[in-house]
Amino acid sequence: MSKAIIIGATGLIGTALIKALSENSTCSEVLLIARKQIPDLPSKFKLIQTDFDKLDEIKNEIKGDVLFSVLGTTMKTAGSKEAQYKIDFTYQYNVAKMAAENGVKNLVLLSSAGANAKSSIFYSRIKGELDEAVKKLNFEHISIIRPSMLTGNRKEFRLGEKIFTPIAYILNIIPFARKYRPIRDSIVASAMINSVKENHNKYQVFELDEVFKLSTQHV
Repeated sequence: MSKAIIIGATGLIGTALIKALSENSTCSEVLLIARKQIPDLPSKFKLIQTDFDKLDEIKNEIKGDVLFSVLGTTMKTAGSKEAQYKIDFTYQYNVAKMAAENGVKNLVLLSSAGANAKSSIFYSRIKGELDEAVKKLNFEHISIIRPSMLTGNRKEFRLGEKIFTPIAYILNIIPFARKYRPIRDSIVASAMINSVKENHNKYQVFELDEVFKLSTQHV
């Protein structure tokens, strides 16, 4: 993995990926595609600030060995279902399509537990639709990461996580439910990086407990 690309670098998992890749000796260059400025980046990181509605302007720069796609938002932040769909599905799919067309071999996509293109839950349906859509793109390997509730130092406040995360930790003491326990951002980032070498198939989904096992960090 000489050159990595990250879309969604300013979010929880994107920030964790930046830290993990900055310490990864096998990665010599990282391209970040974001709307906002990201200060104090290590020298091997290059930032392209862009309007995601104008991705064609930077298409030729979306080149590397692996694309980490971790862009996402909430309904509250986006303001509407249409806006959330554009961020969680359209932007990520468009970048992935351009990367595949430019010869990027690996896609690692952050999805979610319960992702299902036929779900009656809007968020789960978006994630499921994207999981299904990227299957058709011309990558050599596609890794879909489906963790449970994410924890870490978010830049934005999410009431649902504040309420349910403490409750979810109780799952640690229930054997059959332990796989649904919350997972730290750094563990997800480590698992995503490791999936590049562990996925030997065209398309592989890593669910819940598999995400923990894929990480090199202590769980």
